[in-house]
Amino acid sequence: RFYESVAVDPVLRPIYPEDLEPPKAHLAGFLAQYWGGPPQYTAERGYPRLRMRHAPFAIGREERDIWVRHMRAALESVDVSAEDAAQLSEYFEDTATFLMNRP
Repeated sequence: RFYESVAVDPVLRPIYPEDLEPPKAHLAGFLAQYWGGPPQYTAERGYPRLRMRHAPFAIGREERDIWVRHMRAALESVDVSAEDAAQLSEYFEDTATFLMNRP
């Protein structure tokens, strides 16, 4: 659901490559590893270095807020406990803020 929203978002779409499958796989692998899954992301792509990987993209408050909004909507569309949803939302908000590189 998240990437379906990104695909039609006029602010975020230009940030992503034409083919959304690679970033979709990267995000899924990263999140699986971050939340305790196997270290496949690191094996395939190296240490995450999120700020470095996102540095080429202009990420300001608008981009951050839109990204978080799409991620929250995606999270609300799946069956997760309220506790897990709150923990994920907090992580997404904090990380999106951390990745901002312009006002």
